[in-house]
Amino acid sequence: MGTLKQDIKEQSKWIVKAFAADKLKLDHSIRSFIEIDKFFNKHTSNGIAKRGGRLSINLGSVIFSTAAYIGETIIKKVPGSIWITDDDDPEGELTISVKLKDGTIIFPMERVMKRFKNGEEDSIYVYGHLITKDFANEEFDDNYWNLTKKTKPWWKIW
Repeated sequence: MGTLKQDIKEQSKWIVKAFAADKLKLDHSIRSFIEIDKFFNKHTSNGIAKRGGRLSINLGSVIFSTAAYIGETIIKKVPGSIWITDDDDPEGELTISVKLKDGTIIFPMERVMKRFKNGEEDSIYVYGHLITKDFANEEFDDNYWNLTKKTKPWWKIW
């Protein structure tokens, strides 16, 4: 294992390939964060990895890699942003952060863990769009709301 910054780069590339196996395209756009939300919708239920799903096997790796991808994407969209890591911290993987060019510090790992635990209320796409909207030239994709639409179960009559 290398430094945290090296691990972030490697794992960010790995998660792109891993999501491609599920036909989810991560292309370093903020819009691709919708794919991350789709993934979590499919593989989690009430803050628990679904049995037999992708998160039931490599939860820690997938969460770290997803956070790495989110941070890398935000850094690409907000020039002048950098990773803040501490290789001496035994919990350094949990405390990685990104400092934006305006001095704002964000915590992609914390957000991914919240998304896993809390579901759609901690959307990755909405988070990423809000952080980058003043820096990146990406309009909010209203198709995101189709992802979150809940349909009434067939058996519910009221």
